[in-house]
Amino acid sequence: MSSHDVAADHGHTSHGSLKSYIIGFILSIILTLGAFYLVMDGGFSRAVALIGILVMCVAQLLVQLVFFMHMGTKPGGERDNLSTFLFTVMIIAIIVGGSVWVLHNMNANMLHPMPN
Repeated sequence: MSSHDVAADHGHTSHGSLKSYIIGFILSIILTLGAFYLVMDGGFSRAVALIGILVMCVAQLLVQLVFFMHMGTKPGGERDNLSTFLFTVMIIAIIVGGSVWVLHNMNANMLHPMPN
């Protein structure tokens, strides 16, 4: 097998089937509509709606990672996928956390108008 055949073979194994994309799409629509229903119905308490939205958020993240980004579906590549995903989460946490920290400090150190 030549290096070209290996590269071509590797390219075919990393893509999902039409069935997996359709399943992922349907699950994404269901989870999105479920979260929308929790917010728009108004019959749920704030705590139940918040917990439901968080659960659907995590489920949506997992659906996106498995069905569209194919994380965990490639044989032997789980460690690479996990390390890449964890690094991405760390970078996003640093950016978001740093932004919140800077905005909080800016707000705390601003000159607020004196009451009359």
